[in-house]
Amino acid sequence: MMTKQTGTRGPSTARKTTKPKTTRSKATKSTTTRRTAAASAPKVEPKLVEVKEAVVAKPAMRKKELIDLVVERSGAKKKDAKPAIEAVLAVLGEALADGRELNLRPFGKLKISRQEQKVNGSVIVCRIRQPKDSPDTDDTKPSLHAAE
Repeated sequence: MMTKQTGTRGPSTARKTTKPKTTRSKATKSTTTRRTAAASAPKVEPKLVEVKEAVVAKPAMRKKELIDLVVERSGAKKKDAKPAIEAVLAVLGEALADGRELNLRPFGKLKISRQEQKVNGSVIVCRIRQPKDSPDTDDTKPSLHAAE
């Protein structure tokens, strides 16, 4: 028995008729699973996010300005306040250079994060944590107004 060939195809390419498969593809299963999971998930209400204002750095405070503000606030004479302020700044600078933490209310707690020596000096990266309400800055203390 011979099979009848049609067209120009050879005997190895004879067509066979098969029944199409009825299984689902993997893509169909995964999208169905995603839809079911999305439908069963609780609905999330959108929240309004408040944008805080950008912090603009003010100009750096110099030693002269610090001395003037201390003289104004304390009522002391400038010639008396200047050496005391310079001594305080020198002590604070030495403490930072030694790697010590500072805990000075109402200034705050200063902790050194990193310290690196450079050719022209040292770079110290610090974190300062200031208290929100400081009892040491109360204007009713007699020590602040003793010089008046």
